[in-house]
Amino acid sequence: MIHSKTHSAHYTWGNGCDSWVLNDSRNLSVKQEKMPAGTAEKMHFHEMAEQVFYILKGEAVFDINDEKFSVKAGESISVQPKSKHCISNESQDDVEFLVISSPSTHNDRIEIEK
Repeated sequence: MIHSKTHSAHYTWGNGCDSWVLNDSRNLSVKQEKMPAGTAEKMHFHEMAEQVFYILKGEAVFDINDEKFSVKAGESISVQPKSKHCISNESQDDVEFLVISSPSTHNDRIEIEK
């Protein structure tokens, strides 16, 4: 089956961020996401899931285990299980990216209180 933003399940998260579910099985989750300027997710980790974030448009800032990384369009970054992390958009433009998780992050997200 062919998937796209226009033909996939959609939900919003955080402060006006969008997610389109391109694949959602127990072993693999693929989502296309968009974060408006100035948005960020909460610090969290996954017990089981390894994630790869591939930036399609813009530049995202990742905080992974208290180390910051700037990732630009055409680049990717991996997050290992149990690594505390979050993504933010500190730019003036939208950031669009793919997030690929194996296994799926269903019931595998633990938020970290600040």
